[in-house]
Amino acid sequence: MKVSKEVFGSLPDGSVADLYTLEGEKGLTVKVSSFGGIVTSILCPDRNGKIEDINLGFDTLDEYLNSRFYFGAAIGRFGNRIAGAKFTLDGEEYSLLANDGPNSLHGGDKGAFDRKNWAVTPFEKDSSIGLVLSSFSPDGEEGFPGNLTTTMIYTLTSEGELIFEYKAVTDKATPVNLTNHSYFNLKGLGNGDILDHEVELDCPWYLPVDGTLIPTGEIKSVKGTEMDFTAKNTIGSRIGEVAGGGYDHCYVLAPGRGVRKYGTVYDPASGRTMEVSTDQPGVQFYTGNFLDGIKGHEGTVYGKHGGFCLETQLFPDGINQTQFPSCILKPGEVYSHTSSYRFFAR
Repeated sequence: MKVSKEVFGSLPDGSVADLYTLEGEKGLTVKVSSFGGIVTSILCPDRNGKIEDINLGFDTLDEYLNSRFYFGAAIGRFGNRIAGAKFTLDGEEYSLLANDGPNSLHGGDKGAFDRKNWAVTPFEKDSSIGLVLSSFSPDGEEGFPGNLTTTMIYTLTSEGELIFEYKAVTDKATPVNLTNHSYFNLKGLGNGDILDHEVELDCPWYLPVDGTLIPTGEIKSVKGTEMDFTAKNTIGSRIGEVAGGGYDHCYVLAPGRGVRKYGTVYDPASGRTMEVSTDQPGVQFYTGNFLDGIKGHEGTVYGKHGGFCLETQLFPDGINQTQFPSCILKPGEVYSHTSSYRFFAR
């Protein structure tokens, strides 16, 4: 197992973005850009040892600069949506960029985490390799209060596990909700959509949303509905019953403490399997409903349902809906979040 680095390209401000390659065991290889903390590629063997990319993305830095599908990106300061692009904290109202209809999405524009060029320090250990990424967000950036210092650790283990660890501290109360926005297709890119992927999620509830995808405030049981993946089911079996053209909902994990496995995704054609774990209360299950034929790796066309996301996180709009778990980070506290994706074939 080893880490290597190459120049990915130049950014508009003249700084250089690097591309890091994490070479794991049995052909599992992960590539990460310092720009956006983006996972640009995940090369993974199938049951016959055939290695293919299972992570939607682009080949060049310019393509990432000119796209906002968030392929593989680090998401912050606040992942998912904030209603009306505003919130009130400690008696003061803060206005954000409305970049998703009337709402704020994924932290805003130039100061959002997917647009930062992170400082990166690679590491190699006996049974794992990885990267430590760090960045600073000044008070007022994208409308958020507080000077926020963030560290992300991406680790690839000899057991085929890709681990994301997030830490953040602030000098003023501020909402924080960090995640990774990788789109997966376990078939391998160019081999069709993800509708026949089999999914099982230990998530008994979900958050219904309004017409702009903001949670209504209700926490609803999935039992007996098209939202139910507590028993294994294919993504496509009931997707036609879901309003909005597919899944784009925050699922609520079963109660538990610490990092625990909450889901499995399996592709019958290739045998590739992904087990997912987190210490967060929610996970946004998104089925690529807005992919519209954009060209990605080696000209592969990413169409509707060409990939799926499992974005572990606090609840969307949690800053405005006080019945949800608190997303407010205060001075003296440490935001902490660990999630993992383990890949293997069967």
